[in-house]
Amino acid sequence: MMRQVNLLNTTINNITMVELLEKLQFGGVVFTPNVDHVMKLQKNQDFYLVYQEADYRVCDSKVLMYISSFLKTPIQEKISGSDLFPAFYNYYQHDDTIKIFLLGAEADVVKIAQQNINSKVGRDIIVAAHSPSFGFEKNEEECQEIVKLINSSDATVLAIGVGAPKQEMWIGKYRKELKNIKVFLAIGATINFEAGNIKRSPKWMSEVGLEWLYRLLSEPQRLWKRYMLDAIPFLWLIVKQRFQLYENPWSTAKKHKRSNIASLIKIKKCKNV
Repeated sequence: MMRQVNLLNTTINNITMVELLEKLQFGGVVFTPNVDHVMKLQKNQDFYLVYQEADYRVCDSKVLMYISSFLKTPIQEKISGSDLFPAFYNYYQHDDTIKIFLLGAEADVVKIAQQNINSKVGRDIIVAAHSPSFGFEKNEEECQEIVKLINSSDATVLAIGVGAPKQEMWIGKYRKELKNIKVFLAIGATINFEAGNIKRSPKWMSEVGLEWLYRLLSEPQRLWKRYMLDAIPFLWLIVKQRFQLYENPWSTAKKHKRSNIASLIKIKKCKNV
């Protein structure tokens, strides 16, 4: 039985990187919750439902680690997508059954990432790479073409980096059509890091929980809303959880729905009488 930590309305698997890598030999879907994901899970029910289907939800945030300690349920290790992916391909570099399809980023970027990784590993572990168009997730024809590309590539692993909630929603919608894929990794901006066109924060910033600040300063126009507008509501929700006042918005919605249905049944019975 895997150790778990409840943080608002998501459950985080409290495991180490090594434990996760070992378990992935048997396959699985991996999501990496951070503060942005947690806040999206409060507002987007479809995202929430897809999140429940993941086999592994591992902590992608030092901030969430601090919060988990505040809640007296400490998480033992941060496993971000950008750390997990290189750890994964290095761990399985000599396993010929591991063949990765890389989906995301711009066309030249994803190809450079493919070349860089294959060069580091010493074999063509990335068997194919594809850059989807902007808004591809809304185009069923393009999505089916991507499904065909993946199925014809001989890949057994899909690493998709198109941002949340797109990447998780795409996995949720199409995973059953990807017959050969055993491992699904939602990896965010990792493809850009692997290509070297976006730099990761210095290690010390990541270790103390300031990677978000580095990214904010690097891409202020794109990220300021994510990091600044969600901060206060997030902290308020955490305080509510600490004092057992937090309610999952989607379980509450289900309760109301059941209550409304029960009320309608009673009304109909009364009318029949």
